[in-house]
Amino acid sequence: MRVLIVEDHRDLAETVATGLRREGMAVDLALDGDEALYRTSVHGYDVVVLDRDLPGVRGDEVCRSLAGRGYPGRVLMLTAAGSVADRVAGFEHGADDYLPKPFAFDELVMRIRALARRPATAIPPALVHGGLRLDPARRTASRDGRRLDLTPKELAVLEILLAAGGTVVSAEQLLERAWDEAADPFTQTVKVTISRLRRKLGDPPLIETVPQAGYRIAAPS
Repeated sequence: MRVLIVEDHRDLAETVATGLRREGMAVDLALDGDEALYRTSVHGYDVVVLDRDLPGVRGDEVCRSLAGRGYPGRVLMLTAAGSVADRVAGFEHGADDYLPKPFAFDELVMRIRALARRPATAIPPALVHGGLRLDPARRTASRDGRRLDLTPKELAVLEILLAAGGTVVSAEQLLERAWDEAADPFTQTVKVTISRLRRKLGDPPLIETVPQAGYRIAAPS
C-alpha cells in the first residue's frame, strides 16, 4: 500500500510516516498543497492523508482538485477543527473519511487500511488463495496453517499479487505500490523480494514469472 502524508508540520509528518512504514506501508511526504498536487499527478497513491489547514493551497482545494479529476486514491482529511459542520464540509469537498486532531495513531492506521480496502473493486478483509491466507489488517500470513515469517515489504508484495486475482503485475507496478519514492527503479529490489518470498512460501510454487510482463499468483492446483 502506498500512502501520501500531506502535513506542513514536518516533525509530525515524519513521525507519522515512520510509524506507517513500520506497519508495512510505503509512505511519501508533501509539506504543502502545491507539492501534494504535484505528487498525486505523478504517483497513484492508495490513500492520501490530507491536513486541511495547509499554507498556500489549502487542503480543501487539494481535495476538490483530486475529486474533480477522478483521482482513484482515497482521501483521509485531518484537521484541528472537529465540529460536525467541519466534517460535513470536508466530505463535501470530496474526502472519503475525516479524522480530527489530535488523533490516536492506531486509529489512523485502522482508517487508512479501511479506506485502502475500498477501491473500485473491493478487496476483502482477508485474502485467501488455496491454503494461503493473508490478513492485511493484522499483517499476518499463513500457508496450510503454518505462520509465515514475512518482512513488511514481502507482505506488501504478496498482498498486491493476491489482490490482483491472478492477473499479471509488472515489476514497475510492484515498485510503485510497495515502495516509496526513495526506491531506486534501476535496482533488483523487486526481483530479490520476489525470490525471498517464493522461498518462504515453500512448495508447490505460488508465484509465477511471466516473461517480459511481470508476476502473478498461480492458479490453485
